[in-house]
Amino acid sequence: MRIVMMGTGPFAVPTLEALIASDHEVVCLFTQPLRPTRGKRPAPPTPMRDVAQQHGLPIYDPESINTDEAREILRQQAADLLVVCDYGQILSRESLAEAKLGGINLHGSILPKYRGAAPVNWAIYNGDPETGITVIHMTPKLDGGPCLKVVRTPIGPTETAVELEPRLALLGVPAVLESIAMLEASDGETLVGEPQDPSLVSKAPRLKKTDADIDWTKSAQQIYNQFRAFQPWPGCYTHWSREGKPPLRLILAEISLEPEPAAAEPGTIISATGDQLRIAAEGGQIVVQKLQPAGKKIMEAAEFIRGYQPAAGERFVAESLL
Repeated sequence: MRIVMMGTGPFAVPTLEALIASDHEVVCLFTQPLRPTRGKRPAPPTPMRDVAQQHGLPIYDPESINTDEAREILRQQAADLLVVCDYGQILSRESLAEAKLGGINLHGSILPKYRGAAPVNWAIYNGDPETGITVIHMTPKLDGGPCLKVVRTPIGPTETAVELEPRLALLGVPAVLESIAMLEASDGETLVGEPQDPSLVSKAPRLKKTDADIDWTKSAQQIYNQFRAFQPWPGCYTHWSREGKPPLRLILAEISLEPEPAAAEPGTIISATGDQLRIAAEGGQIVVQKLQPAGKKIMEAAEFIRGYQPAAGERFVAESLL
């Protein structure tokens, strides 16, 4: 089968590598354009481009896949199937029609739950005990096509998005290959896969910087889930309310959950001794091992305690309350 791969992020890399190693013919890669960086920041990694270049695949990066020019390039590939994963663009009906069998999409959730750009993050944030991957036969409606394959997996109690996402990417490889085989064996008339139940749809919107702001009125478990979900970006931050000084913004770089409740208002520093900074939250405590004051480097809690001398009874507050 002649396949056009469409992907940008690292979640798509195992699928591309598996397709190249398969009996199918991957004819090219469509990916997002390279974006300029500000100042002296290094260019972000482009793992999909790297894999394509290593294997001599042509690379196309239109600003929009749905322009006449981009569709003409796609038409020239004479593809049987589009395989889409972590691409970052939504294909129109006309673009999907440029391949004989349309497209399949590998999505990082159990659809129809968590349609959208950040399914892995929101599953962890909401405390879901399990997640998975879904391969759908694509329609112009976002993540709305029939499900060809679903694979489920538990989410570990301390697993972060950084750890979960590559696990899901690997789970998706055999599911993609099996889905392609299902379409190859179809008669072209009968619906392949299971339709999604629209009553079960939930959204996984793109992450924003403000998602990192910690609301200390939430439970300790919810705060810990937020930290796990938003690694490496946007992370988690709070503000230290200091007597006689302006609040200090702190990025929490490493934390753990202590289920023992503390007799203090949420957000209150319980103790700041040794190598741990303990913060009260509903139903438990947040223990900070590493943090980063605004404008400074990441430091161990012990170093922060020695240098800044936080005191028990002082408060951490959400930016929205300042």
